[in-house]
Amino acid sequence: MSAMARDLQSVKEEVNSSNMQEPELDLSQAVQAASICNDAPTRPDGVAVSSVPRKSIVAKLHEKMGTFSSRKIEELKRDRRRTRSLNPPSQVDQFGPCGRILKNSGMVMTVQDPASQRLTWAKKPLTVLVIKKVRDGKVLPPFVQLTRWLVLEKSMLVFVEQSVLEDRALLEDPDFHDVSGKLQTFRDGKDELTDKIDFIICLGGDGTLLYASLLFQRSVPPVMAFHLGSLGFLTPFQFENFEAQITEVLEGNAALTLRSRLECIIERGDGEDGDGELVPRVTGRGRRGMPTSLLVLNEVVIDRGPSPYLSNIDLYLDGKLITSVQGDGLIVSTPTGSTAYAVAAGASMIHPSVPAIMVTPICPHSLSFRPIVVPAGVELKICISPDSRNTAWVSQDGRNRQELFHGDSLRVTTSKYPVPSICAADQITDWFASLAECLHWNVRKRQKHLDELSDLTHSSSNDTLDSLDS
Repeated sequence: MSAMARDLQSVKEEVNSSNMQEPELDLSQAVQAASICNDAPTRPDGVAVSSVPRKSIVAKLHEKMGTFSSRKIEELKRDRRRTRSLNPPSQVDQFGPCGRILKNSGMVMTVQDPASQRLTWAKKPLTVLVIKKVRDGKVLPPFVQLTRWLVLEKSMLVFVEQSVLEDRALLEDPDFHDVSGKLQTFRDGKDELTDKIDFIICLGGDGTLLYASLLFQRSVPPVMAFHLGSLGFLTPFQFENFEAQITEVLEGNAALTLRSRLECIIERGDGEDGDGELVPRVTGRGRRGMPTSLLVLNEVVIDRGPSPYLSNIDLYLDGKLITSVQGDGLIVSTPTGSTAYAVAAGASMIHPSVPAIMVTPICPHSLSFRPIVVPAGVELKICISPDSRNTAWVSQDGRNRQELFHGDSLRVTTSKYPVPSICAADQITDWFASLAECLHWNVRKRQKHLDELSDLTHSSSNDTLDSLDS
């Protein structure tokens, strides 16, 4: 084989080994031209009869090859940016030469990428529920400013809680008189809001978002939370430019975080309550056998209550007993709630878009009982062990505290009704900003560079700290 043929063969192998899937017309034509030159007749001394020098052809092929490779790399980078996803990559279903996953068409489902979740309106929102922090005078001026703007500028129907209009300081505000008669009111536990509200605005801290979740036990309207409270982990918006921010959201330009909730069902055992009385179902102390259901955004807590004895709780996962908890109690939380009570008890912090349930013991009487994360699709069952010395108490998002007796059980699953929380920027930026601002995540003193310690390397044992500082 001639030297030119060997060079052309190496270029062909380079093209084939590049694993490019899209055709490149210029490159293929160049390779074809080179092949023709390779097949051209030769003189007795082996030199090809061609007007194009051999080095010129090979150089042009390498130049085209480099241009093609760099262009493909840029396209792959653009594709990678376009397809950034919070979902894991699609996993293969073939393992080795023989292993396969059994296909089950009934279990196939499509999960939307959380990074692509954006708010849109099927029709123009006309009604808005404004929830403000109670017993905080600093929230009153923003509340008056917001309600006036919504009613007078946006011509929206504004709902507020009845107790808000009973605030004497608010009634004495002259700026509030113009809109006070145009506001619609409701009473918690008495009026149904499910089909009346298009949009929710919270003014306060994280408690206002938890209260919005409590009000809507099925589908929840989009929630926009302004930080006017103490912590503000779940309230990413600042109130200074609220008009522009709300207008942008009403136009459908906003990212969403779907915060999963837990459905908690208390099932009473056979027999009557300990006191033998029948009280309303909402207290969870009604006739045994009547389940109570509640959707919670943060966590459900089972603890020992006022008893001096350890809690002894059996924990089941999809009907299988996995462990017995001996300690002060147990926390079952959503990813949103993982940064609340659970993180104070030693749990990890989970991004709210991760489909999971966190199970965290409270002061367990065991050095090896660590918090665990289970898939969001499982069902947890919690009941008091038969040999437990005392009962237990359960509370959901810090509310509806009620006693669990022997024979009672608590079932916890992930609800299909999340809380659509509107992002100020996006899911990643908002969450890590909250970690840094509210929890001071990974805040520490910076380690000095070695150059900054050069003076110490030249110090003697007789030097003191004062002399080194001077």
